[in-house]
Amino acid sequence: MDYAIVRTGGKQYRVRQGDSITVEKLPGAEGDAVELNDVLLVSKDAQVTVGQPTVEGAKVLAEVARQGKADKIAVLKYKPKTRHHVKNGHRQQVTQLSIKRILAGQA
Repeated sequence: MDYAIVRTGGKQYRVRQGDSITVEKLPGAEGDAVELNDVLLVSKDAQVTVGQPTVEGAKVLAEVARQGKADKIAVLKYKPKTRHHVKNGHRQQVTQLSIKRILAGQA
């Protein structure tokens, strides 16, 4: 079971070849290739390589499947005893990636 842990947008994701993940917006149009170079861990053929902080030479190749927006969240501001309340919404821009290949670095 080959997998990698990558960091993008301040979050970490466990990915395998063929997976589809939703990350914070990355530049590029649909169909463009993306390289994720911030690889924290690689597991290949039951051998685990942990980076300090990243694995040298390792990268994950992905393709932009879709650019869009995430679900809406409600933002509520409230101040007691003043009859003050404001309700707003927010939709974060996201990129859906399709993982094509995991390249392990030089061991």
